[in-house]
Amino acid sequence: MSTHPYAGKSAPKELLIDVGRLEAAFYEGKPDPSDPNQLVSFGTSGHRGTSSNETFTESHILSITQAICEYRRNQGITGPLFMGKDTHALSRPAERVALEVLAANGVQTYIQRDDGYTPTPVISHSILGYNRGRSEGLADGIVVTPSHNPPTDGGFKYNPPNGGPADTDVTDWIQNRANELLRAGQKGVQRIDFDAALKVSTAHAEDFVRRYVEDLANVIDLEAVRSAGVKIGVDPLGGASAAYWQPVVERYGIDITIVNPKIDPTFAFMTVDHDGKIRMDCSALGPWQDLSSSRTVSTSHSATIRMLTGTE
Repeated sequence: MSTHPYAGKSAPKELLIDVGRLEAAFYEGKPDPSDPNQLVSFGTSGHRGTSSNETFTESHILSITQAICEYRRNQGITGPLFMGKDTHALSRPAERVALEVLAANGVQTYIQRDDGYTPTPVISHSILGYNRGRSEGLADGIVVTPSHNPPTDGGFKYNPPNGGPADTDVTDWIQNRANELLRAGQKGVQRIDFDAALKVSTAHAEDFVRRYVEDLANVIDLEAVRSAGVKIGVDPLGGASAAYWQPVVERYGIDITIVNPKIDPTFAFMTVDHDGKIRMDCSALGPWQDLSSSRTVSTSHSATIRMLTGTE
């Protein structure tokens, strides 16, 4: 397999996305329901695509969110829905549109305050924390993320009350109903405008960060990490975890040096992957310097994140 000439190098300007154009296409795009490639298609718990070819547009999010609302009603899921987004350019408009539909359907919805970003495990943590000890009125969630896909992409995932990715029986139902709504031109979709959606009694903005950071000590012996004098270097790589590391430092006194905390939806700080694309993937990273010596180590932020979140 040939390697792209830009592989491992900083991305040139011509490879960077035009955020404004991508967002405009999200709202203006009109997917063709007769084209299978432009229909809602769930992979691992969610739909992914890009607005530039009308595979991830406002119409898709309206239809998917309405389908989720109907699925919740059919399954008797009456608790709150926790929704988080990552730093991809299409995640913010998708979250806004979803909130408009959730509010119109009367779903108690919690989002990160101050328009913040939320890693996927935090939504799972919120769902499981709320459902602990309950047998009814259970919570579920939505994660607006295409995972490590390129900056052009958007993603929209559903997490049922078990907190994990939805199984195919769930995603098939949501996908099929969403495509019915898409073919009908969103007839049957309930929606109110965004400003009104923020003001309804069912919409809540809270701090997911504090609760998640405080609960880390229940699954990881962070005092052992601190007392051992471990030095950790963290590059959030423009991801949704950026706001979580400093609270970890303050709460547990761990020696963590945070570099490059900047949020940039173009991901211009990333090196180009082997195929000439920019993506948030370990394969796209070059080596970095160990903070405690001049020794070069080949690693990525994901190993540290897995360690501190108990997913390693």
